[in-house]
Amino acid sequence: MNEKPKRNIALRLSYDGSRYHGWQVQKTEITVAETLEKALTKVCGHPVKVTGCGRTDAGVHALSYCANFRTDCTIPIDRVPLAVNARLPGDIAVSDAVEAPEDFNAIGSCIQKEYLYRIHNSRVRDPFMEHRACFYPAPLDIEMMQRAGRAFEGTHDFAAVRSVGTETKTTVRTVHWCRAEQQGEWITIRVCANGFLYNMVRAIVGTMVYASHGKLVPEEIPALLQTRDRRLTGPTMPPQGLYLNRLWYDGAVGEMMQADAPSKNVVF
Repeated sequence: MNEKPKRNIALRLSYDGSRYHGWQVQKTEITVAETLEKALTKVCGHPVKVTGCGRTDAGVHALSYCANFRTDCTIPIDRVPLAVNARLPGDIAVSDAVEAPEDFNAIGSCIQKEYLYRIHNSRVRDPFMEHRACFYPAPLDIEMMQRAGRAFEGTHDFAAVRSVGTETKTTVRTVHWCRAEQQGEWITIRVCANGFLYNMVRAIVGTMVYASHGKLVPEEIPALLQTRDRRLTGPTMPPQGLYLNRLWYDGAVGEMMQADAPSKNVVF
């Protein structure tokens, strides 16, 4: 029986998801994981499989993402990012790497995650942001969106804001914060939780948009969640406005992921 490779390496990376069919390896579509695995395979000299901190859908981006892989390759840890980047396309970049504990798993060891969603609330679209923000020309009420966001905070069953997809043991999650802020024509929603369901953030934002248009009362959201009925909440917003933004872990991986973490006011 082959022994497990001795090294467990964790990577911090970022990517523009515009031309990828999400993170997860698929049979016929190009994905971020497949592209990263091919680059790591060349660097390590043997087939590499990566474990990502979660699935991102087609068109979704990551300002900060964590993945780990196992290898017996002896390349010094500080040389891993540059070696991998030399074999990656320009829309994926590895910024750091650390030796992770034997039992570290990028998804299972994650304590909490923060996503952000960007809305360009303007009558005129910005052609440079076509794949990097949701263009929404109808006026939005930021105060109503903020009230709706706060209503999602806490521990709830979030089945009413999930799409049919990956099965999970439970649909209960704890949202630590769900905040909206506006700067000129730009609205940024930040959602941090101990875990997320399929399309959960995009459905939460869609529900906040519904509240902005008076289609539901923000304070009714906890009761709507109790129904577990997806039909009663807002639409799933487009993927291009969604970014995985921050990740929390214990130990050396946590220090790596929080070092130079994306600033509160992200400039695109």
